[in-house]
Amino acid sequence: MQYLEFEQPIADLEQKIKELSELSIADDEVLTPEIKRLKKRVEELRESIFSNLTRWQRVQLARHPERPYTLDYIYKITENFVELHGDRYHSDDKAIVGGFATMDGQSVMIMGHQKGRDTKSRQYRNFGMANPEGYRKAYRLMKLAEKFDVPIVTLLDTPGAYPGLEAEERGQAEAIAKNLKMMAMLKVPLITVVIGEGASGGAIGIGMGNEVFMMENTWYSVISPESCSSILWKTWDYKEQAAAVLKLTAEDLKELKVIDGIIKEPLGGAHRDPDKSAQSVKKQILDSLKRLKKQKPEKLVENRIQKYSAMGEWAKASKPKAKAKAKNSKK
Repeated sequence: MQYLEFEQPIADLEQKIKELSELSIADDEVLTPEIKRLKKRVEELRESIFSNLTRWQRVQLARHPERPYTLDYIYKITENFVELHGDRYHSDDKAIVGGFATMDGQSVMIMGHQKGRDTKSRQYRNFGMANPEGYRKAYRLMKLAEKFDVPIVTLLDTPGAYPGLEAEERGQAEAIAKNLKMMAMLKVPLITVVIGEGASGGAIGIGMGNEVFMMENTWYSVISPESCSSILWKTWDYKEQAAAVLKLTAEDLKELKVIDGIIKEPLGGAHRDPDKSAQSVKKQILDSLKRLKKQKPEKLVENRIQKYSAMGEWAKASKPKAKAKAKNSKK
C-alpha cells in the first residue's frame, strides 16, 4: 500500500504494528494488548485525517496510483463486456475504452478514460489523455447505443485531452465540440460518474450526462491546480492555493449544482477497498437508470439541455446615470 504525504502518521503506526506482529515471544499477554491499542489508534487517526481533508489533498487522492481505473470498474460492475475499437477515421485511441455490457441484466454502453499502472502501460494509454480519435470513437459508440436504444454510462478520469501538436492537427477542439453537440441531443439516458480526475474539455468531452455524479475523493474543474498556478503565479508552487479557490471537489460542485450527487468511498479512499467502491458506483448507476428509463426520449433531451443551460450565475450591468455620463463627457 502506497501512502500519501499527509498519511505518513498512519503509515508509521501501521509499520509499527507490522513489526510487533512479526515478533516471536512467549508471552502474548504483553504483545496482543499493545497491537490492539495501536490498531485502535490507527482507526482514530484515519477518521481524524480523512474527515478534514483539504481540496489539494482530495486532488492527491484522486491521483493515487492504486486507485481503481475505468476497466477495473467495468470488470467489477458489469457482465459480458465486449470492447469496441477504432473511430473509423484514423486509429484506435487506447486512452478511451468502451463497449457493450450488461449490468444486472440491463444492457449498457459503458466507456471511460483509462490510465496505466506502470511506465509501459501509461505510455500505451497516453496517461489517460485522449487524442481526437478517442473522442471520435466515443462519438461512434454513443450513436451506436442510441441506434439500439441502449443507455450510456461514462466514467471520467483524465488530466485533460492530449495537448500535443499532432492532436491539434487532427482537430482536437472540433472532436470535443462535436461530441458536446451530439450528447446534448442523444435520445437515450446518459449517466456520468467522475471516478478520478475530471479535467476540462478532456472530461466533459464524454461526460455531458442527464445525471452526473462524483466519487467522494475526486475533482472536476475547467483547469488543474498546477496549470492554474502556472498561469496566475508563473509557477506550480501555488497549486494548493489554486485548488482551494477553484472549488473543484465533489462537495463544492454539489453545492454549485454542477453535479447531482456524491458517491461515498471507503475511509481512506477508493483504493482501500476497490470492491466496495465498485458496488457503490454500480448502485448509483442502477438507481439512475431506473429513473431515467421512465422518461421519453424528447424529455431526456430537454432535461439535459436545461441542466447545462442553467449552470452558472450572471447579472445584467445597470446603465450609467445621465449625470454621470455628462460629467465624464466634460472631462
